[in-house]
Amino acid sequence: MELMYASTRDANEKVTASQAILKGLANDGGLFVPTELPKLDVSVEELAKMSYQETAYVVMKQFLTDFTEEELKNCINAAYDSKFDTEEIAPLVSADGAYYLELFHGSTIAFKDMALSILPHLLITAARKNQVKNDIVILTATSGDTGKAALAGFADVKGTKIIVFYPKNGVSPIQEKQMVTQKGDNTFVVGINGNFDQAQTGVKQMFSDADLAETMNAAGYQFSSANSINIGRLVPQIVYYVYAYAKLYANGVIAKDEKINVVVPTGNFGNILAAFYAKNMGIPIAKLICASNENKVLYDFFTTGTYDRNREFILTNSPSMDILISSNLERLIYRIAGNDAKKNADFMKELTTTGKYEITAEMKEKLADFYGNYTSEEETAKVIKDLYDKTGYVIDTHTAVASGVYAKYKKDTNDTKTKTVIASTASPFKFTRSVMDAIDEKYDSMSDFELVDELSKIANVKVPKAIEEIRTAPVLHDTVCEVNEMQDVVKKFLNIK
Repeated sequence: MELMYASTRDANEKVTASQAILKGLANDGGLFVPTELPKLDVSVEELAKMSYQETAYVVMKQFLTDFTEEELKNCINAAYDSKFDTEEIAPLVSADGAYYLELFHGSTIAFKDMALSILPHLLITAARKNQVKNDIVILTATSGDTGKAALAGFADVKGTKIIVFYPKNGVSPIQEKQMVTQKGDNTFVVGINGNFDQAQTGVKQMFSDADLAETMNAAGYQFSSANSINIGRLVPQIVYYVYAYAKLYANGVIAKDEKINVVVPTGNFGNILAAFYAKNMGIPIAKLICASNENKVLYDFFTTGTYDRNREFILTNSPSMDILISSNLERLIYRIAGNDAKKNADFMKELTTTGKYEITAEMKEKLADFYGNYTSEEETAKVIKDLYDKTGYVIDTHTAVASGVYAKYKKDTNDTKTKTVIASTASPFKFTRSVMDAIDEKYDSMSDFELVDELSKIANVKVPKAIEEIRTAPVLHDTVCEVNEMQDVVKKFLNIK
């Protein structure tokens, strides 16, 4: 049976999986969601014997029903190959009473690789399926990690171009170096004098600009998205939660049907939404623990039922979570509103006009699966140091936010027995200065790459290839623009008048 996708803002807009991946965003600015959440059709015993690639197939075939078995397996095998530096793709590491799901073994050492390694293959397959003649222009805003992972995935992919906007002073030095040294004739990286939310809003405006779409079409182009608003990003993320559960079972950590908690550091809400979808597919997840940094808009939402972005934007040491507009939350709001597109569209309109909205008491009751909290900058640094001192295991700042929130969850609920998976979303090598400063202030005088070597030594971990590659790489992208110049920059890159 074919699973269709509906827009969260218009009950009448329904498309196939491949069309949803191609479009990225619905015509009305809504996000595509499956009309129902499918169930897994394999047992945990079967999953326990599967490789990551096999798990990916049994999960993704339920969502991408208009892809043939051959097409989907080709996409999976092209994505999850030697680009990853571990055979398991997403290993689990036990440290201090939790299981860290390491999602950073891909080519750009952040969890975005898990989905952005496969998205280009899904997109090109979808384009062929739908007889698309235009070149696909991937237009993306990044708070640090999506940009590089998307650039790496789409570099030199025939029939595509990719344009990435990032906040010029809102990413780590390593993140910026990774992006501005990106090779590929079809790649373009632009720093904006603004924050991530402004970059994301600018990108969304271009997507919903009918005149621009017409101009693009006349020039042989059409936009698609590599942001987590694209369902082709979200579906592959469900896989690693299913895989983690199966691995815990295979390793004898949990019994059959035993529930686990999942902790996810999140800004845009996509990664934790994937865990929510895994739960709805039948994976026994008890609590979905949503971890925020000092930009705690999601913590406030789960606490009060009011989403309010009218607040100071704080630059933290976990920059990928420095977000006040959590785009993927819309998919959850739509669901708890009873899949009511009109009700959801009203909330989103309110968010645009007043910067906030308040859900009903009935909707709030449907958030019982979630627990939200946040970790301050000081607490985040302490988590990194304490875990290293205790175990020798080094985590990055985003993972530390999650670990800090997990400690608060245990204190608030006395739930110390439930086995818990913490999504470890980036390699500590991506945020060396913040990580090393947290461990010992004596490292502060070192240069970025001296810190890399020192981290390798103290953590007893080889420097990732992604870091070695950028040590001496030349800067290839140096465009910087104002927020209101984003569209002009896109047109110039595409040679459109």
